[in-house]
Parts: sequence; structure tokens; C-alpha cells
Amino acid sequence: MGPIIGILFFAGFVVLWSSFVTIQQGYVGVVTMFSKFQRVMYPGLNLKVPLLERIERRVSVQNRSAELEFQAITLDQASVGFKAMLLYAVLNQEEETIKNVAFKFQSESDFMRALVRTVEGAVRSFVATKRQSEILSLRRELVDEVKYQLDASLETWGYHLIDLQMNDIVFDQVIMDSMARVVASANLRSAAENEGQALLITKTKAAEAEGRAIQISAEAQREASRLQGQGVAQFREEMAKGVRQSISEMTEAGLDPSFLLFFMWTEAIKHFAEQGKGNVIFLDGSTDGMEQQMKRMMALDMMGKGDFGRTQAVPPAPPPRRPPNV
Repeated sequence: MGPIIGILFFAGFVVLWSSFVTIQQGYVGVVTMFSKFQRVMYPGLNLKVPLLERIERRVSVQNRSAELEFQAITLDQASVGFKAMLLYAVLNQEEETIKNVAFKFQSESDFMRALVRTVEGAVRSFVATKRQSEILSLRRELVDEVKYQLDASLETWGYHLIDLQMNDIVFDQVIMDSMARVVASANLRSAAENEGQALLITKTKAAEAEGRAIQISAEAQREASRLQGQGVAQFREEMAKGVRQSISEMTEAGLDPSFLLFFMWTEAIKHFAEQGKGNVIFLDGSTDGMEQQMKRMMALDMMGKGDFGRTQAVPPAPPPRRPPNV
């Protein structure tokens, strides 16, 4: 009896010990009885019916990721390579969701195969309606389209899509080279246009500056001419005043005003001789020539007094006496 009691005691201990089950954090346990789904065990210490219930599977409820790499053909028959990162997780920890996760697919590898093929199909169906020049600019739209088509399938499997990243979009090398040449030619054209605009602006500014300089020079020259004219007019006015005053003083002194013309003539000849700087000036220095010049000057003097409107003979004036020191 003693050994039997010991065996029964040991068997009871084993059965009791097998009634306690521990589920790790981040997992849930799928319990079956007679190969049929019974219930879900959550993280921590759990009890199960010994010998009848068994943990069929432990399902991870943590986020999981998968890297995908596949090819697609655009509308204009260009081959495009994609590298994507898929982030997904169990939808929730309800029994129906866990039941779908545990029994929809025969194994985890079957689920991954279905997931990859679903993503590839969504991407290829989207890319097939676009041209190669549109793919890079429609990255965000591509991700949204894949998420839209994938979410419905994942929910029936007990999962939901957290994020989808299109990390690389690669074209064939020939296409990449042609795209690089197109970009290079566009940059060269832009550079040429910018240089042309810069040259046009430079020449325009230079022309404006030159025109402004010419305008300023013309204004300065006009102002200088005006001032020069005023100076000449003032000089002539002062000269006329001086001549009138000299004539008046000579008349009051009883002298012939023609002496003034004689002195002006001699001073002019002296100025020509001093300031000539080698230039040759032909003057008639004879007595007859001086007499003719005196008559002309007197006639001009009479015209300045208002007698140029009357026709009269100009009497010949006797030649003035030469001063002793001339």
C-alpha cells in the first residue's frame, strides 16, 4: 500500500502542477479542449483543466515588421523596383480576434506569404496605371492606396496595418541614366537662362548708367554754357560802360574820342604779338591801312549810337598824331 500511495501522491502533484500555466507579457495563450477552441489566456499565472485543456498556441500581440522587395511595371512599360517596410500587429486581444489570428492560417509562414503577396498586388495595380515620370512624385498616394486595400484583408485575419514605408524606388539603370541626363540638361538650360537674364540686367543697368551720365554731362555743359554766356554778356556790358565813360571823360577834356580807338587798336596789336604763340597774323601796319581801320571803327561807333538807319558820308578823319614815345 505504501508504494501505491506514493505513486498516487506523485500523480496528484503532477496533475496539480500542470493546472498552473504562465503566459509571458506581450503574448496571449489560445486554449483548446479536444482540439476545439475553448478560451484565451492572458499574461500572468492562469489555471487550466488538467489533461483536458491544452495551450494550442501562444500569439504575440506586439508590433511586428517585415521587409518586402519586389518589382512592378508602369503604364509605359518601365520596370520599377520597390523596397518596403511593413509594420503590423494583432488588431486587439478579444477572443474572436485571437481566434482568427490562431486559426485563419495553417502556419506563420503562410500568413507572411499572403501578406507579402497582398502588398505586392496592391502596389502593382497602382503602378500599372501610372507613368514612370509620375512614380516618384506619387509616393504618398501609393502608400495610401496600399493601406486602403490592405486594411480590409488584414482585419479579417485579425491584424491591422500600423505603417507602410516605401524606402527605395529604383528604376532600371538605362532609365536612371536617361533621367539623369534630362535633369542635367534642364539644369544647364536653367543656368543658361539665369546667365542670360543676369547679362541682360547688367547691360541694361550699364546702359541706364551711361544714359544718366550723358544726361548729367549735358546738363552740366548746358549750365556751363549758360554761365559762360552770362559772363560774356557781363564782360561786354562792363566793357561798353568803360568805353562810354572813357569817351565821356575825353569829350569833357576836349580830346578827340578817336584817340580811344587808336589806343584800342595798338593794344590789340600788342596783345596779338604777346599771345600769338608762333601763329602768323597779317595786319596792315601802314598809315593808309590804319586810316581805313579808324574809319571802320568810327562807323561802327556811329552805328552803335543809332545813326546806322541814315545814309550819309563818313568824312575822312585826319590821322592822329603819333605820340612821341610810340
